[in-house]
Amino acid sequence: MIGTLIRRDLGRALVAGAWLPVAFFLLVVTLVPFAVGPDARILSRIGPGIVWVAALLAALLPVERLIGPDLDEGVLDQLALRGVSEEMVAIAKMVAHWAAFAPLLLLACFPAAALLSMDGEQLGATLIALLVGTPALAALTVAVASLTAGLPRAASLAGMLVLPLAVPLLIFGVGASSAGGVGALKLEAAVALLLVAGSPFVAGAAIRAART
Repeated sequence: MIGTLIRRDLGRALVAGAWLPVAFFLLVVTLVPFAVGPDARILSRIGPGIVWVAALLAALLPVERLIGPDLDEGVLDQLALRGVSEEMVAIAKMVAHWAAFAPLLLLACFPAAALLSMDGEQLGATLIALLVGTPALAALTVAVASLTAGLPRAASLAGMLVLPLAVPLLIFGVGASSAGGVGALKLEAAVALLLVAGSPFVAGAAIRAART
């Protein structure tokens, strides 16, 4: 059942436009050199931070369609009647959301690194940090989508909730993206593990509350 849910949500995300978060990511990165100037040293110094902020916003972009449509259409009620727990539904949605945006985003980091004058070492460290951190971004986005499902202006509320909660992951992720950031990478992995482990329970409780 979990595999079926993952394939269903992943297929829906691809049909709805999985390229949109990546296009948004590249658009944000492209605008930065115009805003701060073409100085390669400045762009290289702020590059990892820009990449992480853009990745966070890209992960948040499809938040309204992660839980809300299934809640409105009664899909979550049908799954509950079939004995599928809300936590398992949340896990399936986290995996599908990650698979829909993270691999394309990692590929988009190569042109982003060129635009931001990042060298090969910076790019490699950033890719490793994003590989560790993007599951946590997906988990956090699904949890917040569950908390705001059915509420008016859900996207705005989700942004207000996600951005403060993602600050520790953002700080350690940017630190891990620089040279010699092994310690920051370990802290990022710890924060990511906490978010991935705890988000299904938060999302499950929120889905149950929304269904009643």
